[in-house]
Amino acid sequence: QVQLAESGGGLVQAGGSLTLSCAASGRTFKDHYMAWFRQAPGKEREFVAAISRNGASTTYADSVKGRFTISRDNPKNTVYLQMGSLKPEDTAVYYCAADRRWTVATRSSEYDYWGQGTQVTVSS
Repeated sequence: QVQLAESGGGLVQAGGSLTLSCAASGRTFKDHYMAWFRQAPGKEREFVAAISRNGASTTYADSVKGRFTISRDNPKNTVYLQMGSLKPEDTAVYYCAADRRWTVATRSSEYDYWGQGTQVTVSS
């Protein structure tokens, strides 16, 4: 089992940057595909980015491609989401997710483990 804890959220002006972190417990972090999702008020949870077990492969939603970067540090059991050129529509609660899969998944139902989320608010 993996426990996840996000941090780094906050209030930022449009055009600004923010980096989220997700710390995982346990010794099996390297055996999990990791992803970030987000959920805005009144909307469904949506895929943001995912990274393979060894970090060699990354996948992004079209809405964040070129602005966000996902990365991981397996010895530190941590995955990151660097967010740049932020827009008000990026405002949401951001969730870290993990799953013991070998291929990318973009649906929230395909991930077994979730963090509690961290709020990101982008002001215009």
